[in-house]
This record gives sequence, C-alpha cells and structure tokens, in this order.
Amino acid sequence: MTVSISPQERRKLDELRRVKFLATATLALCFGVMLIAKLLEAGYPWLAAVAAFAEAATIGGLADWYAVVALFKRPLGLPIPHTAIIPRNQDRIADNLGAFIEENFLNDAEVRAKLKEVDFADAMVVWLSDRGRSEGLARFFARLGPQILAAMDDTDLRDFLAERAVKQIRKTDLSPVVMEVLKQLTKEGRHHQLLDEIINALHRFLSDETAVEAIRKRVAEELPTVLNIFRADSMILRRILNTATALMEEVKADKEHELRAEFETFFRNYIRRLRRSKRFAKRIEGAKNQILDRPELAALADQMWDSLRDFVERDATAEDSLIVARLTDLFIDIAENLRDAPQLRADVNKGMVAAIASFVEGQKPLIAGFISEQVKSWDFDQLTLLIEANVGRDLQFIRFNGMIIGGVAGLLLFALESVLI
Repeated sequence: MTVSISPQERRKLDELRRVKFLATATLALCFGVMLIAKLLEAGYPWLAAVAAFAEAATIGGLADWYAVVALFKRPLGLPIPHTAIIPRNQDRIADNLGAFIEENFLNDAEVRAKLKEVDFADAMVVWLSDRGRSEGLARFFARLGPQILAAMDDTDLRDFLAERAVKQIRKTDLSPVVMEVLKQLTKEGRHHQLLDEIINALHRFLSDETAVEAIRKRVAEELPTVLNIFRADSMILRRILNTATALMEEVKADKEHELRAEFETFFRNYIRRLRRSKRFAKRIEGAKNQILDRPELAALADQMWDSLRDFVERDATAEDSLIVARLTDLFIDIAENLRDAPQLRADVNKGMVAAIASFVEGQKPLIAGFISEQVKSWDFDQLTLLIEANVGRDLQFIRFNGMIIGGVAGLLLFALESVLI
C-alpha cells in the first residue's frame, strides 16, 4: 500500500531538510575546529581544551547521526549489521503492533470503561428528534421491506411462518380475548352504538312494505274472522308500527332513556354470564378450529400475503408513503419517550456498552490481524518519509544534543586528565 504525503507533511519535510543541513554543518564545524585546534595546539596550549571539546562533540554527533540513520536506512549504504532496523523487521513490527493493540487498547475492561463515558441514549434522542433524519431512516427501512418480502417468497420461510402462526392460534384460548373485547366495548360505551344499529335495523325492517304486509297477514290469521271484516288487522298493525316507531325515535334521541338502562344491565349481565360459561368457551374454540380447518384459509392467507407485498412495494416508492410517515412518527416518538425516561436511557446505554464491548471482544483477533496486514503492506520508503516528516526534526535535535553533551563530556575528561597528570 502506497502512503500518500499531504502538502502539510511536505512543508515539514522541507523544514526537516533545513534542520538536517544545519546539524550536518554544525558537525562539520566541530570537525574543522578540532583540526585547527590540533594544528595550533603546540603554539597555543589553551587550544587543547578546545580540541578536546570539538573532538568529543564530533564523535558524539557522528554516533547520534549513525543511531538516527540506522533506524530507517543503512548508513552510507554499507551492509552494517543491525541497521535499517525498521524496514528489515517490518513483519515482526507489524505482528507485535497488532498484538500490542489487541492486548492494551482492546482490553475488555478498558473498552467498557471508555464506552461508559459515551451517552448513546442522548445521541439517539438528538439524532431521532430531527424529523429529516428520522424520515431518512424510515425511507431506508421502507426500501428494505420489498426486498425482505421478495427474499421470503424465494424460500420456505413464508410457509413456515404461516404454519407457526396457525399452530400458535390453535394453542391460544380466544375466549378471554373475546371477553376482553366485549369488556372494552362496555367500558367505552360502544355497546350503545350497537343498540342504535339494532334500532336502525328494526326501523328499516318496519319501513319495508313487503315486511309490513307479511306481518299484517300473520296478524289477520290470528284474529277472529269477524274482526277481519272490519279490517282490524290493518288498524292494529298500524297502531303497533306507530308505537314501535315512536319508541325507537325516543330511544335514539334520549341517551338517558330507561330502555337504554335496561339494555346496559342486560349487556353487562350477559357478558358476566359468558365469562363464567364453559359452554361459550367451547363454542369459541370450536368456531376457531372450524375456521382454521377450512381449505379456503390457505388461499386467503396467500391473497393477504400478495396484497401485503404489493402494498409495500407501491408504498415504499410513493412520495407520500404511509409506511415512511408511520415509521417517522414512531422514531420521533421513541426519541421523545427516551428523553423523558432516565431509567430507559440508562438501560439503553448499558445495552449499547454490552453489545459493542462484546462485539469488540469477539473481533479483537481480526482487528489485530487487520492492523498487522496493513503494516506489512506499507511501502516503508514512503512510510519513512512520513515518520521523518512528523518526528524527524526532533531526531535531528538529538544530533545537536549529542554534539553538545559529547563536547562537554570531552571537556570534563580533558580537565580531569590535566588534574591527574
């Protein structure tokens, strides 16, 4: 892999060349001072100290130059052992670097401690609260819908899910569900709507001429013949119809009508009896099994599946997608609920830490291997340029320090030698 060099790093390399030139010039100056001092030492004894300083500085500068160069190259291109250390040990360095990161940076305790500092729940709240982001996420999931359904069509998963659903329904006792539905109807007052519908149905029936004629004939059959001569059947029926119609109008108009109270009592008592009735539960169970055993159910399930798939495919690409709108509202609602639920936020953060830490723990060998392979694939000539661009200036100052420390050490040794001798 070729490592690119940015313009900023090129400027650093230019600065490095200037520092290198200065360090080399200083080394050459030390060497020149040493030669001149050695040549003039006989006539000027005090130059012996200068020569000692310059000589030691030259040796220190050469030693540190060798040490710096030997990290990356062979000094003067000579095949000296233990030089070009980094390029010659690239594979070993890569493996050790991967292992070092795996053991120290990806340690489970360290990863968990770092992850606990992150408020994942807050990030989710901020991200999902933005309707544009939530809508984008919703469209992403909506586009996945047709693909998921198409994939299920190509496998036995659809049949498997249908079979599991039927088995689960067979195991489920539906009578409590029916009771709960009736209970909710009573609680919400919807059973009065049922009474209104019954009244409307009776009103339509009594307004139908064919039905009225059938009732009249039945009344005529029950009346004595003498009364039929005076058409008493029509008069009685008219009275009955007028009275029934008036009563129905009263009940519909008066929400506090006593007949509604009677219906309320009847309905609640009926539900109470059904709840205790084993016979009713058996009827519900029998009806459920009869429906599930019908051969038409399989065709109905296929039609429902096809309708669902067609709807999802059309809606997923629609500009005013219902799925996208509902998912967007759902995501925003999740954000609002998460914002006002400290315990839920704590649970989300705890779950995220556990999930990510577990993932990192399982992937540590792969991560270490990836790092190792990446380092092995680097072009070390260019990598050396990168390292020199970032730390080379400091490495060159080691040469300056080596010359200064060497010179001072040489001067101290010269002074010690002068005192002892």
